Amino acid sequence: MNTKSLQYFVSVVDLGSFSRASEQLHIAQSALSISIKKLESALGLVLLHRHEKGVQLTDEGARLYKHAKQILRQLDDATLEMQELRGLSKGEVRLGVPSMMGSYFFPDILMAFKQQYPDLKLTIVDAGTQSIRKMLLDGDLDLGVILNENVPDSLDIEPLIEDDMLVVVSPEHEFAQRTSLSLTEFFSQELIMFKKGYFHREMVDRLCAQHGFEPNISIETNLIPMILKVVQKDFAIGALLRLVTEQEKGVVGIPFETPIRLKIGMAWRKSGYLSVADKAFMEFTKQALPALTGRAKS
Repeated sequence: MNTKSLQYFVSVVDLGSFSRASEQLHIAQSALSISIKKLESALGLVLLHRHEKGVQLTDEGARLYKHAKQILRQLDDATLEMQELRGLSKGEVRLGVPSMMGSYFFPDILMAFKQQYPDLKLTIVDAGTQSIRKMLLDGDLDLGVILNENVPDSLDIEPLIEDDMLVVVSPEHEFAQRTSLSLTEFFSQELIMFKKGYFHREMVDRLCAQHGFEPNISIETNLIPMILKVVQKDFAIGALLRLVTEQEKGVVGIPFETPIRLKIGMAWRKSGYLSVADKAFMEFTKQALPALTGRAKS
């Protein structure tokens, strides 16, 4: 068993077929098939069920896949660290950011960072907290902006900001002149919400579980412009960070009677190697974000 055979095996599993894996790996499909058969022969186990539509892991293959992913991640980390000891840099930051943060604050941060470090590549993934956590643990992201609570032990996190979640309504809505709203009043309305997995939706689901509410969610979307348009047209109400509502015309932000304050941080995998580029980006963000939001991190 060698790293090349493990890489081939992982590629076949991730892409779901020998043909797609051979294209990505730039090797003949027959050579790829022989390599996997040699791996199975060396282990004395069947790792993949082959069928017309692709491949399916056996129980034994699923166990090897988990180990293989970890081994390949560790090799990548070791290679990167050795390169940086020779004065080289990774040259890329892979960052996961939820929609609200990605749409309002990170564009300015990313552009300013690129001006300072023009040779570094930035790969940005828009995803919810749960997806970002998984991608960090799987090694698909270097850094991720997530809710700073119930963070898995396998992740480290650096606090970035804290902000209040506000009810957002149209200026014509009956609540528009209110100075605060109860949870009962909020959940009495038709709602437009993010899909499950985003910290915005996690907050709503947690409140429902705690207080026994049944939310009337009429629209689910992760598109900020759609949420704003629907609220502006008074079709439904929603909830967004204060930092978002303060920058948007045509909507009114109303605090909850009991303030809902969210802590947001930047996380990374404890067992992974944080590159020079990753560290530079994290430090840059910590310094830039308070100036953009008008709030220092707690």
